[in-house]
Amino acid sequence: MSNVVLKKTNEDMIKMMDYYRPSLTSKTPPGGLFTAKTSNCTITAYKSGKVLFQGGGCEAEAGKWGIPTSPNTSPTSKKTKTLSSSNLPTNIQELSIIGSDEVGTGDFFGPITVCAAYVRQDQLHLLKELGVQDSKNLNDDKISSIAKQIIQFLPYSLLILHNEKYNSMQQSGMSQGKLKALLHNQAIGNLLEKISPEKPELILIDQFAKPEVYYNYLKGQKNVRRESVYFSTKAESIHAAVAAASIIARHAFVQHFESLSKMAGFKIPKGAGSQVDVAAARLIKEKGTEVLPSFVKLHFANTDKAMNLLRKN
Repeated sequence: MSNVVLKKTNEDMIKMMDYYRPSLTSKTPPGGLFTAKTSNCTITAYKSGKVLFQGGGCEAEAGKWGIPTSPNTSPTSKKTKTLSSSNLPTNIQELSIIGSDEVGTGDFFGPITVCAAYVRQDQLHLLKELGVQDSKNLNDDKISSIAKQIIQFLPYSLLILHNEKYNSMQQSGMSQGKLKALLHNQAIGNLLEKISPEKPELILIDQFAKPEVYYNYLKGQKNVRRESVYFSTKAESIHAAVAAASIIARHAFVQHFESLSKMAGFKIPKGAGSQVDVAAARLIKEKGTEVLPSFVKLHFANTDKAMNLLRKN
């Protein structure tokens, strides 16, 4: 979805609210002043002074009120191309990039979700305004609120590896690291096709393995992305694209967790601590061991721990 952002004064926004009064909606996002919907554009004003125009008519609608704070496209940085993949560009926080992150790899219950998201330079301040940050610092309700907003205008690719498929691939000899590499590469490839012919200035993956190990996992795969690909731990704090990808992935993970809880008939805990052992034991007792592959990652030690709890009772 196309979008334009303007920076306006309080006086300007009061005038805009009055102008759009017939089109105002009852739903305003956190930190928002008002939201209005016209036939071909959604206008959201924030208390900070930023006004977001989304939709096919966003440029014409925004043109009634001024000039965008930054252009819709950002030229590729020559400096970025010449830097070694082992060092992040010093201006990375200002670039238009694809960020990729995964959620659920350490949870006994639930799927692995991987998301790649593309954030243009002109969208960085908007994402900050919406509260985009490391998803580990946000509760599930906040993640859901932010995710529902950013998926309306950010190009992204979301992949979900459900437990049945995960267990099948893991039992065939694939390590979790290899599975993650395959998912990241596929999500990034999907997103590059989606935004083509536009290209990101670089790609940043939240690092779960050294680059040489990552590419070793991808040996024999087609369309492996290597050009301008960077890796960093805690990448969510480096660029909003990774933080946005993390939030979208986490939102999908939480939704699937809720579905699993409904299937189980009781609330399933996250993580891999003792509480999940108890939950798994209860699940086995009430539903039978045959349901486990659709709920959990079988190779986790929690499987044996849950079986031991059943034997003691």
